[in-house]
Amino acid sequence: TLEGHTDVVWSVSFSHDSALIASASADNTIKIWNAATGYCRQTLESHTAPVRAVAFSHSPRVIVSASVDSTIKLWDLATSQCCRTFEGHRGIVWSVAFLRDSWVVASASRDRTIKLWDIATGQCRMTLEGHTDTICAVAFSYDSKSIASASVDKTIKIWDVATGQCQQTLGGHHDVVFSVQFSRNSKMLVSASKDGTIKLWDVTTGQCRQTLRGHAEMVRSVAVSHD
Repeated sequence: TLEGHTDVVWSVSFSHDSALIASASADNTIKIWNAATGYCRQTLESHTAPVRAVAFSHSPRVIVSASVDSTIKLWDLATSQCCRTFEGHRGIVWSVAFLRDSWVVASASRDRTIKLWDIATGQCRMTLEGHTDTICAVAFSYDSKSIASASVDKTIKIWDVATGQCQQTLGGHHDVVFSVQFSRNSKMLVSASKDGTIKLWDVTTGQCRQTLRGHAEMVRSVAVSHD
């Protein structure tokens, strides 16, 4: 059990080498833990409101965080310093994700947009618009060609990374969609919803392949195994 935060922990993320865990909390901080020992290596402070999401880059020394303060922050774990702050959203930022093997970050916000940020320059590359309510989650496909977004508007959208165009809108959930993840081959998408179900989608056709039922309440998060 890892203890140290003084308020709700909203998000956790493993580094790609599984050596570190990052946790994001309503106490406005991010903590970095040694996965083997449970020791808290460092506490990152700069956000002025609860931190809702955290993600590791392909480098174990760089992470990104998203906050209720409407900003995204990039952190250098070698120095424990915030090295860049991304501003542009007009509401809570609920989710962040790194494009694999790249210095591009996607963020999803209450302002109903997804933004793609260039880490090197700090500039917003593009803004993806189409959802009609808060966007709860964003995820890149493993082939780096697509982005999936989950929304309070009960839909999932799949976007082309290169053009920013919406390729598919997946409808089928009866309530808020909280979480999305691609399969390793990027051909399937898994979603979790407030309606208590998990759905498996064919990315190419946009069809729901299977609905998993069994939870008695909302499903807040979903993960896909590496195999």
